[in-house]
Amino acid sequence: MERSLRAARVATYVYFVLCGTLMGAWVVHIPAVEERVGISHATLGGLLVLLGLGAFVGMQVAGPLTDRLGARVVVPASGVLCGAALVLPGLARDPWTLAGALLVFGFCNGCLDVSMNAHAVYVEKAYGRPVMSGFHATFSVGGVLAALVAAGATSAGLNPVATMAAVGAVGIVIALASARALMPAAPAAESTGSVEETQASPAAARRGTAGRVWLLAVLALMVMLCEGAANDWSALHLKDVLGAPASTAAFAYGTFAAAMTIGRLLADRFVARFGSMAILRYGAATAAVGITLVAFGPWMWAAFAGWALFGLGLSGCVPQLFSAAGHADPAAAGANVSRVAGLGYVGMLAGPAVIGWLTHLVALNHAFVLLTLLCVTTAVGARVLRTGSDRTPRSEMAGVGH
Repeated sequence: MERSLRAARVATYVYFVLCGTLMGAWVVHIPAVEERVGISHATLGGLLVLLGLGAFVGMQVAGPLTDRLGARVVVPASGVLCGAALVLPGLARDPWTLAGALLVFGFCNGCLDVSMNAHAVYVEKAYGRPVMSGFHATFSVGGVLAALVAAGATSAGLNPVATMAAVGAVGIVIALASARALMPAAPAAESTGSVEETQASPAAARRGTAGRVWLLAVLALMVMLCEGAANDWSALHLKDVLGAPASTAAFAYGTFAAAMTIGRLLADRFVARFGSMAILRYGAATAAVGITLVAFGPWMWAAFAGWALFGLGLSGCVPQLFSAAGHADPAAAGANVSRVAGLGYVGMLAGPAVIGWLTHLVALNHAFVLLTLLCVTTAVGARVLRTGSDRTPRSEMAGVGH
């Protein structure tokens, strides 16, 4: 059993890297696809909404399917579909075909995203200790891998379509090869109350769980809105507000992303020791301090420090929310994760637009005060994790000092 569980954990890492690589392979080829189709930045921005819409729909479809059919079926199937769909945007020749391609690719990516997160919840439950943040860290590794592959392919003279097709084909092989190591279903749920309590009011229990999951989803929306804003506005902040050259401004996002990756690699150890509520509360508070420093700091070093604190603080938040949603009801882990991930994804897409709208009213750096407020609200709302297994550090529950 221990060997099969370890294999399931490794396979989960593989699928997270795969998802990050496939999405990264699309992102790094956006300029080439835009030029091939012959559209403006504004048109591309509108079409990217369809990518998000497709992902949201895919998440809502794949979550319940994972609960019904099992991760061993849905995760590799989603990986195969996502790998096959990657080449579609590269083949597009006009805005209409690109719109359809992005909708399909987004749908497939959303299916893979939710199903692999549901399986990550299964693995975490079987381990009895936190491992979710480590999985999310490897997603970022996939993005770096995609950038390296694209750079190498460009140097070798390969066109974007060939590169995307090759990456997609390799992704299909990896998705199929890793399928056997996945857990077929969630581990059996452990009862935490008496038989009388369990049988007293199952309908009320379901309503309570559903309400808690939607609270987690609202927190995910706020946290991921902050992430989305950082992705699109960090470099522009240094360039437009502090007057940094473009080459220096690019390091703002790099600082944020690096801090977030490092934080996720370390977060599981802190969750095991202090509990998930503490990670969400103090992580969001740290992020609030960081983005406030960005908003009001007049020096470049303050901006870099602020973006680093912002990334470090946010790094452990989303994994805790996904994990809590999956553990809320093991029999409906996929559906619950899809709700939290879906609303969070709406926040990720809305973040850049919301900050952009605010810049019509205030300066860009002052618009970041909204992110401070969202982080503070998340820190206060972290009490939603104070229930069941989240009341105490999981290392105490499982007897493991990870």
